[in-house]
Amino acid sequence: MAQHSNYWSCTPFADWLRGTKKLSAGTSEEWDNWTTAAQMKHNFRYWLAEEALGHIQDFVTWPVRKIYDVKYYINNRWVSRTHSLTAHPRDIKPGAWCDVGNRFLPCLFNELVDFVEIESAWSHIAWGDKEARAKYDPPFWASGWFRWRTWRCPQAGIDHLDWAMTLTNTDWCEPDHPDYGKPTGQALRAKEIKELYTWWTVTYRSRPDPYEASGWTAVCEEQRQANGGKFSCNSPKDPVLKKKNDKAHKLLQKIEADYEKEDEAMMIRLIKARDSLWT
Repeated sequence: MAQHSNYWSCTPFADWLRGTKKLSAGTSEEWDNWTTAAQMKHNFRYWLAEEALGHIQDFVTWPVRKIYDVKYYINNRWVSRTHSLTAHPRDIKPGAWCDVGNRFLPCLFNELVDFVEIESAWSHIAWGDKEARAKYDPPFWASGWFRWRTWRCPQAGIDHLDWAMTLTNTDWCEPDHPDYGKPTGQALRAKEIKELYTWWTVTYRSRPDPYEASGWTAVCEEQRQANGGKFSCNSPKDPVLKKKNDKAHKLLQKIEADYEKEDEAMMIRLIKARDSLWT
């Protein structure tokens, strides 16, 4: 069952009914103290505002929340497909075979791209002002009741991460605290997400082809020409060509090993950052 977007127990009417104004924010200790004080002041009125009002809201909004349930099931099942990890067609062509071990990198990082360009982008316009929304000109179905998780805006997602990276510990600790002024946990997580996103969308995409960078393609072509236009898997007999062959093959193996090591390191970083990928 869908949850409420706004709770009646957090309204001015609930404050009047309870006889005590509710905290807008606070630590766990502050909330415990407020709850104790509110119950001691008007125990029955506290129950009316915190319990009875919630049950009434559940009853009144039941039809609307059931519609939400249907909408989100359709969205999760056929639009976002939250039951699966998917790769972009440019990384794994639909219908083409790809071994399981080779699916991990593109599937994981394409999900990261979706998180930044769809989920983070939505967060940026959902909580921003009208000016921020106008900057990206999102369609009506990008947020609100009609939202379908298909609106994609890389710039809005990046801007949201850039904003999060500026957050510092100034509002929730005193100036004499050792962490005062330092980046918050959210800022550090946003920085890591942006670095991973940038690596996949820029660095990984611009890596030189190992066959071209090592000279292996050129050596194979030279060997084919030496064989009268025929390809041969045998080591060339010409000592000069053989030397080029061995050098290029050794460099090819090194480049591929370096790429594999980098891919693995970045996947590990992404796995470690998984708890930060939510909105």
